[in-house]
Amino acid sequence: MSIELFNRLEQKVASAVEALELLKMEAEELREENSRLKQEREEWERRLTAVLGKLDEVEPGSSNG
Repeated sequence: MSIELFNRLEQKVASAVEALELLKMEAEELREENSRLKQEREEWERRLTAVLGKLDEVEPGSSNG
């Protein structure tokens, strides 16, 4: 194997390793964002459930009124 060919291979391997590291960092960022969005969704669900519960409490009273 010529030295030029070996150098090209070495460069491609280094590029691949760098790309993998960037993808790992991006995947970690996406996992963190996903976790944050799940928590946000759960909070919205709790708030919505509370509001719907209040509406349920009001509806029976206004039907009888």
